[in-house]
Amino acid sequence: MIVAFSVSPLGVGEDVGEYVADAVRVVRESGLPNRTDAMFTSVEGEWDEVMDVVKRAVAAVEARAGRVSLVLKADIRPGVTDGLTSKVETVERYLAG
Repeated sequence: MIVAFSVSPLGVGEDVGEYVADAVRVVRESGLPNRTDAMFTSVEGEWDEVMDVVKRAVAAVEARAGRVSLVLKADIRPGVTDGLTSKVETVERYLAG
């Protein structure tokens, strides 16, 4: 399973990078495969472990902000591993072809 999510504090002003870093730190420390870009952090693993990471990432932001926004998209496909890499490689193959 791959989950792409964005967690952001509300009511703290425009500069939220420090808060987002708290969430990304939780993801990176989880040991699960992950990637962060300008809009989302993606994490790959089994349902319970991925959702636990998302929950802890939200809690990290919530610890410093009274209100938190969470956007989440999931690709639930049992038996697939390394989807973070293989899905991008497939698209790159088509672009190169």
